[in-house]
Amino acid sequence: MCLGGDSTNPLEQSHKSDHNSQGGNKSGSSTGTDRTLPREQREDSKRAQRTEDKEFPWTVDPGLVGAREAASVSGGIRASMSCVVCKMTKSWLWLLPFLSASCVLSSDPPGVKIRITDRGLDMLKAETQRFVEQEISDIVMPEMQGNEGRFQYTITDIKIIALDLTNVDLGFIPTVGLLFDVQNSSITLSFHRRILYWFFYDTGLINASAEGVNIHTALTLIRDLDGRLKIGNISCDAKINRMRAQFSGTLSKVYDFLASFLTTGMRFLLNQKLCPVLDHAALVHVNSMLDTVPVRSEVDDYIGIDYSLLSDPQVSQRSLDMDFRGMFFSLANENEHLPNVAVEPVIREYDRMVYLALSEYFFDSGMFAYYKAGIFTMDIANERMPRDLEVLLRTTYLGAIVMMNAALVDAPIALYLTVTSPPKTSIRTSGATVSVTANVRVMLLPAGREPIQLSSMTMENKFNAKVSMKGKRLAVHADLRRFKIFSNQSALESLALIPLQAPLKTMLQMSVVPLINNWTKRGVRIPLADGMDFIEEVVEYHNGFIVIGANLHFSKGLREMIQGNTTRASDL
Repeated sequence: MCLGGDSTNPLEQSHKSDHNSQGGNKSGSSTGTDRTLPREQREDSKRAQRTEDKEFPWTVDPGLVGAREAASVSGGIRASMSCVVCKMTKSWLWLLPFLSASCVLSSDPPGVKIRITDRGLDMLKAETQRFVEQEISDIVMPEMQGNEGRFQYTITDIKIIALDLTNVDLGFIPTVGLLFDVQNSSITLSFHRRILYWFFYDTGLINASAEGVNIHTALTLIRDLDGRLKIGNISCDAKINRMRAQFSGTLSKVYDFLASFLTTGMRFLLNQKLCPVLDHAALVHVNSMLDTVPVRSEVDDYIGIDYSLLSDPQVSQRSLDMDFRGMFFSLANENEHLPNVAVEPVIREYDRMVYLALSEYFFDSGMFAYYKAGIFTMDIANERMPRDLEVLLRTTYLGAIVMMNAALVDAPIALYLTVTSPPKTSIRTSGATVSVTANVRVMLLPAGREPIQLSSMTMENKFNAKVSMKGKRLAVHADLRRFKIFSNQSALESLALIPLQAPLKTMLQMSVVPLINNWTKRGVRIPLADGMDFIEEVVEYHNGFIVIGANLHFSKGLREMIQGNTTRASDL
């Protein structure tokens, strides 16, 4: 039962109220106020009742059920509504932890940032212009027929044969998105006529020119529910200032006076067609192309990457800035990921067409995901074990082997390497390094028996990491910079391991590092649409993040990119 209201049925309360009034209130007062109370208390009671009536304005007409019943039912309604409000308040409380969690999630710093500058927009303008011209050329115009005085006409096969979009601009609208603007351009059309005047019948071709074509289109850029960049809305205003028609055929001079009549209707129809075509091109075709940008996808058999946008794009007069999560995750457990406590990357430049900024978190989350996937282990044995290293290991641990069992002296020796914690990236202005700590176990492999551990040591490595970009793929090349081993058992054994430092380092450089680079050279795709690639890249290292400046190259036109995506979608 909720506080502030009785759950009794309002009609039952009506009967009780009627019974009580008959037994205890013989004055017949419809208000139910006890006149035996002092005047001050009666006035307080009336004020309280008026306050309740304001808060719960649900009443019953006394003329329908009687004064006592109306008062009682209305009171029951107020009591029931108080109960409902109480329950609603309680039902909303369980959402608070989730609302708080979502606020925290949205405040995560980005692991990846991308900036498209006005220079990049200049290159995109040419592709956008070609795309718009192709879309307008495909406009289908309806047949026109009617009469004007003695003339009866039919206009068919209306086609746009040429466009001259001379004054085109593509720019940023701060806080909104993009502006595509066409000024003082022209469109040339052709169509066939069939005209009947009295007993004369004539057919021919009409060429018409729409001049003073102005199209003003604003595109609102948003983050959709999947975290993908999309065009959320488009506002379009198209206007054709004038239109002229030229007749050909036997009676062309006679029909010139019809030109203004026909071109007025044609101009009206074309005006009505321009904006819907551009709306469909943006909201359907361009958005389908943006669907090719990866948001959450698999990198390989072990890890995936999350490129979802954290917020709507930030648009200024000179650039479009996008914040991406930039987080790798293990495919075995997609909900387990590394918290982002890294420095947020900052892009300050505008000289190149596009900039890509990567924080330490981007790389750390990748190595954390691989670590959780359990692939940071390696066994060096048999043909993978360098001969000189095996001889040195056998010499070092000969005493231990003899004391264990002299018959095991010729048994193969192996190294089991296991990374003990997720590798850590450090990015400074001098470059990027990756620190890796691993456990190395020296194992004896007797035939037909379980492996025997001879020793366990800790190996600390630091790699130089060189970041590069090719097309849409980001790759890393590693070089061993520092190597150190020490015993997990005693300082004395650590001294005995000093002769192993150089051979083990050589083994890492010859066997392990090439395997790492062969894996990382495949690269990971950055969030860029199909048909667009980075060229002329320049990598700059800052404290806590990397910025890659590049120019854009279109390997195919915008319409080809859209058609290619549509074809793939239909195949699926």
